[in-house]
Amino acid sequence: MFEFLRKLFGIDNGNEEDSMRKFLIVGLGNVGEKYSNTRHNIGFQILDHLARDQEALFETKKLGDQLVFKLKGRSVMLLKPSTYMNLSGKSVKYWLEKEKIPLENLLIVTDDLNLPFGTLRLKTKGSDGGHNGLKDLQEKLGTTQYNRFRFGISDDFHKGRQVDYVLSAWQQEELDKMSERLDISIQLIKSFVLSGTKVTMNEFNGK
Repeated sequence: MFEFLRKLFGIDNGNEEDSMRKFLIVGLGNVGEKYSNTRHNIGFQILDHLARDQEALFETKKLGDQLVFKLKGRSVMLLKPSTYMNLSGKSVKYWLEKEKIPLENLLIVTDDLNLPFGTLRLKTKGSDGGHNGLKDLQEKLGTTQYNRFRFGISDDFHKGRQVDYVLSAWQQEELDKMSERLDISIQLIKSFVLSGTKVTMNEFNGK
């Protein structure tokens, strides 16, 4: 009877509205100093840049480093999983469920070998493309329909050297352009939170 009355008078609406205004932005990467400036860790680098933009600091929480900030009435949680790249899904699923964040408000930030360096692309679904972090996410979430922001790292490596390449440091010519690329990346994330996927894809894809 109480449940019926709650639904009748819309008492649940506030909780539903609150949950729709919460976002989880996840940067994929590997923990540890030796990985910090590698191509595979661009997800961590972008979130670190956004944290500096917000003048906020990450705290170590369960299954990852995390911070929360407000953006025009939205609650934005940044998460850097501590489970290492290949087990990223465990951390993401835990925080999605704990914070009751809808799947459409999840954004995964990751590297992409198939895009030229610094190219940005937001997609709402897709395969893992051989990316082990995305592969684990797909398995843990049980779907390929989640938002992912891919940052191009190019494919400038010799056959059979893919692992060495993604775990190697950026070249100087890439570092020279990195600050500008990071600035645009955090603009994309803010647009995703404030304006949604369609507007953000139209404005930023291919930049």
